[in-house]
Amino acid sequence: MAVTTRAWTKRGPLWEPPGSIEWAQSHAALPALDPIEGDRHWLYFSSRDERGRSLLGRVEVALGDGTIEVGEFDPEPILELGELGAFDDSGLTNSWISADGDRRLLFYSGWSLGQTVPFYFFAGLAVSEDGGRTFRRHTPSPALERDAVDPYLTASPCVLNEGGRWRMWYVSGTGWEATDGEPVHRYHLKYAESDDGLAWRREGVVAIDYGSDDEYAISRPCVVRDSDGYRMWFAARGDRYRIGYAESDDGIDWRRDDARAGIDPGPEGWDAEMACYPYVHRHREHEYMLYNGNGYGATGIGYAVREVS
Repeated sequence: MAVTTRAWTKRGPLWEPPGSIEWAQSHAALPALDPIEGDRHWLYFSSRDERGRSLLGRVEVALGDGTIEVGEFDPEPILELGELGAFDDSGLTNSWISADGDRRLLFYSGWSLGQTVPFYFFAGLAVSEDGGRTFRRHTPSPALERDAVDPYLTASPCVLNEGGRWRMWYVSGTGWEATDGEPVHRYHLKYAESDDGLAWRREGVVAIDYGSDDEYAISRPCVVRDSDGYRMWFAARGDRYRIGYAESDDGIDWRRDDARAGIDPGPEGWDAEMACYPYVHRHREHEYMLYNGNGYGATGIGYAVREVS
């Protein structure tokens, strides 16, 4: 299987937080979409307060004819920080939202501070039973806790519900390395399955591994299923973040080919230093890629489009 891929047409920056709200002083990172009705969607993201702690928010957008129009911003965060000592007491960053009838499963990464290493993060889950109006934590513990398969960290799930077979591609830490006297994280992408989207089976299946000795962080997978297979975009970091690409017949064995991602950092401006955290969504006759540029979302969310063949 080789899906026909074309270059994306960049539309430039789309949105960044107003800066006047306490929990959203800066950044709009890790975008994800949840359809509301017609062209209307919720755009989920992460913003930071003045102490650099992230929380989850959303703004309404309308997709139409290859453009995105930004609507009303929800001034309240979706979840507060976790209780003191919890896995998400120092920040929550957005990951993925999956619909199951009126139920919504909102996956995120919860952050806590470390002593021997600067931080820990683990994949968390919040659930809405009212179509996304309100959310509550599924449990106060991570959806993907540390275990023998993932002994260091987990994060950034991408989740598809295929007729009751829930499938997840997620970040898994492979360790920390001392570089110039400082600990540097290493993580790639693994695969898991579930019968209900809540409890997950992990067997250590690696989806996307490091592409070179210089690469040390592969993050934010976004998987799209087509009639003839699967496509994945993700962020890969060596000297800087770029957007990578892979294809699969079954969603388990992947063929990586970053040259076919169709998008690179720009020559100047908001995404010249990096392009990262892609989210691809098909709506009517277009595919939309929402992504972040410089500073891991410090310059807000931008987007690119291409027509569906």
